[in-house]
Amino acid sequence: MEPATHIEPPDWMQDPETVSVFAALAAPARFVGGCVRDTLLGRPVTDIDIATALPPPAVMERLAAAGIKAVPTGFDHGTVTAVTAHRHFEITTLRIDVRTDGRRAEVAFTDDWTADALRRDFTVNGLYCDRDGAVYDPVGGLDDLRARRVRFVGDPRQRIAEDVLRLLRFFRFHAQFGEPPLDASGLAACRETARLLPALAGERVSHELKRLLGAPEPATTLVVMSGNGILEHVLPEAKSIDRLSALVTVEGNCSAGGDPIRRLAAMLEVDAAGALAVAERLRLSNAERSRLVALAAAVERIDPDAGAGRQREMLYRDGADLWCDRVLIDWADDISRGVAQDRQRSDAWRSAYALPESDPPPAFPLRGKDALNLGVPAGPAVGEMLGAVERWWIAGGLRADRKACLARLETVARSDAQG
Repeated sequence: MEPATHIEPPDWMQDPETVSVFAALAAPARFVGGCVRDTLLGRPVTDIDIATALPPPAVMERLAAAGIKAVPTGFDHGTVTAVTAHRHFEITTLRIDVRTDGRRAEVAFTDDWTADALRRDFTVNGLYCDRDGAVYDPVGGLDDLRARRVRFVGDPRQRIAEDVLRLLRFFRFHAQFGEPPLDASGLAACRETARLLPALAGERVSHELKRLLGAPEPATTLVVMSGNGILEHVLPEAKSIDRLSALVTVEGNCSAGGDPIRRLAAMLEVDAAGALAVAERLRLSNAERSRLVALAAAVERIDPDAGAGRQREMLYRDGADLWCDRVLIDWADDISRGVAQDRQRSDAWRSAYALPESDPPPAFPLRGKDALNLGVPAGPAVGEMLGAVERWWIAGGLRADRKACLARLETVARSDAQG
């Protein structure tokens, strides 16, 4: 196979740790997949994948002989991870699929680079590059990369049948660096096979959805997924994609960054129980689940024109992170419902978002020992009395100082003792 083009090897290719791994293999090896694609696109490279004709046992032996830690992360499928001081390199033996069931594959190893490329998902992921910068393109990935087109290798239906997750990856990659329109044959295959999506493990679906939601502008892709009957198979609760679209704009206005869980919450039409069901189905982490449920549980919308006292009360109850998420989502909801966004209203929203820094609420001045010092017996009564004082403190705009709160606590304790 002759090179299709040459590039100037970037720094990551010339890094001493990269050089040491190639030297250890001492066999034909090439960079493959995302690191090649992203280099050609001028995007940062984080993961480095290497393909080689060496079988996995030989890869393990040669890395060990060079003093490089080798981990058999996917040994039966040909993958060994080389662990150096600052990087992990995933090294996979060239392979072909022998049998697939839509979730996993039985593979055989080969020394044929083109055969290896033909089993990959998309043409832009079937590019190889050697250490000298020679780029090999056995499946037409360069033309698709230039056109910002995501296209399956070969028959899209066959690729999806081999691994149904590729259906979601098709849309995720398009959202990350593709340009409209989507490849027609790929879209048709996704539409026809969408019924297979519920068989995927929640963790795999979640991984792809979060990466799609983290793309610069995910809403346009999600609209296509919804319109083609695909989204309903993985996220039927996503009924407010227009709010998600507005959220992307709002995040830009506040330099907030495109957080996937916030964006997920924005496009869902669920209550707290519904959010919990989504989180469990997608196998979200405990922190992600709690955050999604908290956003769905918020009943009172944030009013950007409310007085500072009322906003500080809500901020105190929510905490800074949840407050900021809610401001952004409610602002996006404002936009999606057609509420006029003149300069005054936009400034009010921005002020609300900045409130945790511009006017943060104080900590509640009392602790449990304050009640104990008044002779309140340890137990539930302490929490009940502090709760009563805290509610009084909040109703007063969080302004009462420690002295005033202690006086109020004395009054509550005395009343309880007499009652």
